[in-house]
Amino acid sequence: MDQICFDPMLAYSRPELAVYMRRPGSFTLVAESTIGDANKMLKEEPRILGFIVAEARRRTGHITTIDVLPQSRRSGIGSALLQAAEDRLRQAGAAVVELETAVDNAAAIKFYKRKEYFVEKTIPGYYSNQLDALVMSKDLVVTPVKENSRS
Repeated sequence: MDQICFDPMLAYSRPELAVYMRRPGSFTLVAESTIGDANKMLKEEPRILGFIVAEARRRTGHITTIDVLPQSRRSGIGSALLQAAEDRLRQAGAAVVELETAVDNAAAIKFYKRKEYFVEKTIPGYYSNQLDALVMSKDLVVTPVKENSRS
């Protein structure tokens, strides 16, 4: 699926994804839909629409990849996967979550900014084709706003 969702020069191979999925503190969440033929009374088969791979590293979480099939985008699947991963990272004790995205992936950058991520820095030549990456992060700990009170 990563090969479908990303440019071949940016996509992870199956072995690379397997390594990330098996790392300590790593988890994968999958969005599925069921499909079947009601006329033939066939058992409904799950169909993967998207997934996210993330990792809890002490007080910092990391989103390795988030993939949603092109025909399923703009349906809320990516938002739901990201929210579920952030919740799980928060439960694991992460105060911040980080991710990398290609500097030319305008749709992803816009998506993450809507989800309250901000650009931390640029990593030159991050991807195999020497494309730069933006490191984006989000605070997972909500700090209460103190009211100014005058006595």
